[in-house]
Amino acid sequence: MWFTLVLLLLMSIFLFVEIVEMEVVVFSTLLLLIIGGVVTLKEAFVGFSNEGMLTIALMYIVVGAFSNTGMLNQVTHIIFGEKNTGDSRKLLRLLFPVSAVSAFINNTPVVAMLIPVIRSWAEKHQYASSKYLIPLSYAAILGGTCTLIGTSTNLIVHGLMIDSGMKGISFFEISKVGIPLAILGILFICFAGHRLLPNRKDPLVELGEHTREFVIELKVTEEYENVGKTIESAGLRHLQGLFLFQIERKGQIIAPAEPNEKIMLDDRLFFTGIPKTILELQKMPGLQLIPDSHFDLKQYDSAVINTFEAVVSPGSPLVGKTVRESDFRAKYEAVIIAIHRHGERIQKKIGDIGLRAGDTLLLLAGKNFRKRWYYSNDFYLIAEAENLPSKPQWRGYLSLGVFLITILLTVLEVLPLLSAAGLGVIILMATRTISIPEARKTIDWRAIIIIAMSLGIASAIKESGLADVLANGIASMGTHFGKIGVLASVYVITSFYSVFITNNAAAAMLYPVAISAAATMHADGRAFAIAVLFAASASFATPISYQTNLMVYGPGGYRFKDYLKIGVPLQCLIGIVTIVLVYYFYFQSPSSGSGLPLFHLQE
Repeated sequence: MWFTLVLLLLMSIFLFVEIVEMEVVVFSTLLLLIIGGVVTLKEAFVGFSNEGMLTIALMYIVVGAFSNTGMLNQVTHIIFGEKNTGDSRKLLRLLFPVSAVSAFINNTPVVAMLIPVIRSWAEKHQYASSKYLIPLSYAAILGGTCTLIGTSTNLIVHGLMIDSGMKGISFFEISKVGIPLAILGILFICFAGHRLLPNRKDPLVELGEHTREFVIELKVTEEYENVGKTIESAGLRHLQGLFLFQIERKGQIIAPAEPNEKIMLDDRLFFTGIPKTILELQKMPGLQLIPDSHFDLKQYDSAVINTFEAVVSPGSPLVGKTVRESDFRAKYEAVIIAIHRHGERIQKKIGDIGLRAGDTLLLLAGKNFRKRWYYSNDFYLIAEAENLPSKPQWRGYLSLGVFLITILLTVLEVLPLLSAAGLGVIILMATRTISIPEARKTIDWRAIIIIAMSLGIASAIKESGLADVLANGIASMGTHFGKIGVLASVYVITSFYSVFITNNAAAAMLYPVAISAAATMHADGRAFAIAVLFAASASFATPISYQTNLMVYGPGGYRFKDYLKIGVPLQCLIGIVTIVLVYYFYFQSPSSGSGLPLFHLQE
């Protein structure tokens, strides 16, 4: 027991100071627990066959298939509002809907679906995604405490209550506590908590003197929603990694393109930028690239078509010809998206540009393009460019349908979430909506491995006897303050455990202690069970305390202490209010009853 306690303390110190990577610390702790004989090899790695961990991995794929279509990116203005609003207003628009959805849908897929959307939106508008990802996780956690199916922890406590002879939790029973907590928690995050978060922006190349810029030409069509607006109001003035430098209108060149210049139908817009922003731009509805017979450029499948950069060689037959004269698409089965010419900003239409040796072409082509042309004299060098996930629109609707069906099958209890997610993955792969390589990329393997190993450490805490000794000791301290003192003690020890181990493991280990404490006080065990439920679920202080916290750890560029800065105040606030509400509803409210015969408790 003491060996386990010392290892946990050392693990906590190493996680806080961040000298070593988190997964290395957790694995080293688990390995030492095996060597010390605290757990067997099977017990240590039981997390890798855990249903929750496997469900998370499958939901990464289901959600990843939908995210890869880019459909969510098209509605970010609805989620976040106008660009010039403050952080508090943006967070309010984001967090309340996330919390509401998480009350009825497991919070893991909700967070997984929104992580890439938030990162892409933040990158595009030069915001720090670190200001939004921890709040996203916290809002999902708070929403999960509002109904029985909001999170797996609720269902675990529900099952334990039935096993101990108590009536299970009804669907909305915990809502009277959970909804006020969710509102309070979100308001704290939006108006105070976000100020405690770091301001870390995703690294995106700024256009400058030494940037390798590509030029792209796009035509404005009737589908473009900003026709008639100025460049400034259309949001094309301060694009990250992208610059609108020229407009061609009815044969006339407007250069430079001033912020107050209006965008008209059939205008040709000339942008310069880096490959990633160029690819995102050509997907924008209403901005049309060169009509092409080989690819539908708005709906190409990134599992079939790649982006390449090819450098024209001196001996290439392309030298001296314009893009149109070279018949590039027919000969190479590829589309020129943009062209880079070192030290020169090309101001002609793409089709009219005379190609020179050393020009770098940004291309869309089949997967085998590099293999077919790598040894050709036509190009100096062919390399894969940064690929932007893209799918035809019908695959986007299919992936959305699979996601909703997965959730519906779970909510209606037709299938457990693991089975429903597995069925969804099979459908997505069978229809080629997501390929196996793409599926591998969507899974956050680091988060999965840490979650699995954390379950092994939870087993060690239980097997060593450390759980019983600490829990009983702290629970007994509350007896001097009556029922609310014991209730607070049970909440505090469960909350403390959930900081270092998974919330599900904390709930399972502390439930018997809570019921025993209730029996000692001749009190209603239901209140103590509900206290365990909220204490285990409302865990914000560390990345390993809740799976959604861990999911945003890497994408947000967070450090361990970032969670402590905002999570500890929030966890204390939620804890105090929870204890008061549970005590009121289960001990002071006129409708509160014993709820559980004492002989059941004593049994």
